[in-house]
Amino acid sequence: MSVPLTLLGLLDREPSHGYDLKREYDAYFGRGKPLPFGQVYSTLSRLARDGKVVISEVGPGEGPDRKRYIITDLGATEVEQWLTQPVEPEPHLQTVLFAKVVLALMLDRPAGEYLDTQRSAHLQRMRELTEIKRGGSLVDALLADHGLYHLEADLRWIEMTGARLDALKKAVRQ
Repeated sequence: MSVPLTLLGLLDREPSHGYDLKREYDAYFGRGKPLPFGQVYSTLSRLARDGKVVISEVGPGEGPDRKRYIITDLGATEVEQWLTQPVEPEPHLQTVLFAKVVLALMLDRPAGEYLDTQRSAHLQRMRELTEIKRGGSLVDALLADHGLYHLEADLRWIEMTGARLDALKKAVRQ
């Protein structure tokens, strides 16, 4: 997730204060991992330094002065370019899951038990995401679907790898 580009995108909708940007970010993109205030303001400072946002007005607040940020033409151009470029497909050829299985086999540890434990953890997370889908908004449902599809692919890999553990053990212990 690109925090700077996401904040620029939110500013492209309308000028906002840092607090409002954080609230919107957390509502749409920060599910389970809210953006720290410090990161919001340090990112906005860098965007201002780089000429992608400007401060339009400064007003008193219940603490530091409240700054209202506006996206510049340079910032809007960067958002437009980012939105039109495809995300690089990630083949995940080096994953923690794979590394643990191979190392378990190399070290003559119970890789099958590791896969069983991992399968249980994946299934538990899938149940949690399914509950989010049932009770959440459309945004929640779409984010949950994204996670569920990735977990389903991992489960297929876990099953296929479990069926091939003997052959993989021979391949990695040569």
